[in-house]
Amino acid sequence: MSATSPTKPNPSLEEPAASRLGLTLFALYTSFYLGFVFLNAFAADSMETVVFAGLNLAIVYGFGLILVAILMAFVYGFALRDNSGSDSGSDPGRDSQSESSSTSAVTGESK
Repeated sequence: MSATSPTKPNPSLEEPAASRLGLTLFALYTSFYLGFVFLNAFAADSMETVVFAGLNLAIVYGFGLILVAILMAFVYGFALRDNSGSDSGSDPGRDSQSESSSTSAVTGESK
């Protein structure tokens, strides 16, 4: 029997492109977060301004930070998803199981 070696998932983007995307998203989020921090540090009174449905800027900006982080996680996840549409090579254990079950079905029919 041959030993199966673990294989890396086959992302649609190569590693340098994935790193570039990750660093770009990180830089965008960091600048958005630094805006929140600097606004609190140097213009704290502005955070009391009611901007939406009785909520002040601090609450809206804070929830915005959370939503942007979730959105960026989805963008990164979908960008790295394998869009080839085929499952071949994605799970070697699954492929060998399906081959053995189809082989047993063929041998079962010939008996």
